[in-house]
Amino acid sequence: MLQMMLRPRWIGALIFALALAAGFAALGQWQLERAIESGTAVEAPTETVLPLSQVAKPGGPLTSKAVGQLVSFTGTPVPGDDQLLYDRLNYGKAGWWVVSHVNVDAGGGRTVALAVARGWAPSEAAAQKAMATLAAQPEAPQRMVGRLLPDEQPQVPADKKNPTAMTSLGVGQLYNLWTGVDGMDVYNAYAVEQTPPAGLVKIDSPPPIQQTELNWLNIFYAAEWIIFAGFAIFLWYRLVRDAKQREDEERELAAAEAVGGATGTPVDDTSGGARARAGKVE
Repeated sequence: MLQMMLRPRWIGALIFALALAAGFAALGQWQLERAIESGTAVEAPTETVLPLSQVAKPGGPLTSKAVGQLVSFTGTPVPGDDQLLYDRLNYGKAGWWVVSHVNVDAGGGRTVALAVARGWAPSEAAAQKAMATLAAQPEAPQRMVGRLLPDEQPQVPADKKNPTAMTSLGVGQLYNLWTGVDGMDVYNAYAVEQTPPAGLVKIDSPPPIQQTELNWLNIFYAAEWIIFAGFAIFLWYRLVRDAKQREDEERELAAAEAVGGATGTPVDDTSGGARARAGKVE
């Protein structure tokens, strides 16, 4: 078989098959690049400010479309109900969040409790100062805009001396610390305020990463070209193998006829020639 492959005829055929396979592979790569370039981004209109009541309902989880959505609402921060979250990163720096208890006007005289992350401070002293300023403000409705995010799993405080210390924003944990919320509905989410109060830095809350849908038709074409490239090499191999088998059969037949002619023994010609001669004798 190897000697057959090394013949000039089949070496030339192999070069042609390899060139053909390379062309098919190049076409496959081109189709794959087209699939990536023509991929469409699944845009979520998160940067369009929508009413909170239109995006989320109290007592239930956020839908995938609601996560990261900018929402607007009229809420009344409860003075003295602010909480601190420590070890919160903002632009790569660890610091403190100030989270307020805000009673949102849900219409019809109904209010719903919502956690609002008001801003970030680089030190606990700065966060405490901002909390004191918020606590001194009169209780009054405010128009707020924030990015809506799902609440986080509460974590056991590492400092046993401070059982209320928090590093995660768990709504259930905050609900237990708030005042005047018995029997009140609560959003199982929190909003990151886009305009922080004085003394606090805006919390970095970028929009969700957009997903991209690939062009599956181009990917299918790319796979086809790769299959064609492999088939070109396989076809060359089959042609060589068939030619080798044909030569072996002819060689065996010639050897059998030579032995039969030397001994005078009729040869069983499987090609049909011997049977044709026998028919003529009959």
